[in-house]
Amino acid sequence: MRAMKIHTQPEVEAVFRHYPDFARQKLLDLRELILEAAGEIEEIQEVEEALKWGEPSYLVKKGSTVRIDWKERSPEQFAIYFKCTSKLVPTFRKRYAEVFTFEGDRAIVFAINKKLPKAELKDCIKAALSYHRVKHLPDLGM
Repeated sequence: MRAMKIHTQPEVEAVFRHYPDFARQKLLDLRELILEAAGEIEEIQEVEEALKWGEPSYLVKKGSTVRIDWKERSPEQFAIYFKCTSKLVPTFRKRYAEVFTFEGDRAIVFAINKKLPKAELKDCIKAALSYHRVKHLPDLGM
């Protein structure tokens, strides 16, 4: 992975600390995968880690925001969220229907006790982080 600047707002760390231990580790693993994917995209020089709707969010130039969260009302799952009006989740569903569980056109949901399908998920994250460069391509160039 090449050098890339990560700008983290201090409030993000507080949100991670607030999650129960079992969920925190899953979300930190997801965070690591997002940053790893960003580091593999040559055009991305900086990632902003901030809070959007109270959830850890990752923003890059020419990309679509990616958010992650665990919710107390559904303790057995956590999710990665994408802009619901984009082509992202419909494209992911078409490509990875047998791999992921989806929530509408806005999220991929994971069981807290299952291993992340990292290779497939990284493809999705890269498409989101490159969205404004690939949205015109068939299947987002995936």
